[in-house]
Amino acid sequence: MRPVDPVVLERAPVRLEPLAPGHEAGLQAAAADGALWTLRFTSVPEPQDTAAYIDAALRGRAEGHRFAFAVIEQASGEVIGCTSYHDIVPAIDRLEIGWTWYARRVQRSAVNTTCKLLLMQHAFDTLGAKLVGWRTDNFNHASQRAIERLGARRDGVLRHHALRRDGTVRDTVMYSLAAGEWPEVRAHLEWQLARPR
Repeated sequence: MRPVDPVVLERAPVRLEPLAPGHEAGLQAAAADGALWTLRFTSVPEPQDTAAYIDAALRGRAEGHRFAFAVIEQASGEVIGCTSYHDIVPAIDRLEIGWTWYARRVQRSAVNTTCKLLLMQHAFDTLGAKLVGWRTDNFNHASQRAIERLGARRDGVLRHHALRRDGTVRDTVMYSLAAGEWPEVRAHLEWQLARPR
């Protein structure tokens, strides 16, 4: 698998830019739309922690295990969320997509499907990934439904797996999509984006 180098991925209605300190105010505004940091099962930073959130993402990029993108709304130029490649393991051609969140006003729109299509297309077709994975909190049912709508397969549950922000320990639901499944999934996602809403 090729290294995840800085790249801008774009398709209406979004542009994914490598996350940078200049996105801090935009991330704060996006998170404030719905006070998303109050959800116990998300990775959304509290306003005062946004700079540290970006710094951690940039450390992950430098260490080679995470590459975060700011999600930009093309029409307005505003930051509307964040998403990442993470748990990048070039030796086995595997990475995951996660740390994903969006301003409330764009949830349940074409934004998530478009972002995931861009990220999967880049992972499989450019980077040469053989498998793309997702993980989510066992109580984040909306996230599970969104991942399943993408065509990913539920692999199982890792019990007592990770800390939540409130100090409780979550079970983690794991999903994946193999390279051989990608053409069918791509066609389905293209159909979803093209059909009248």
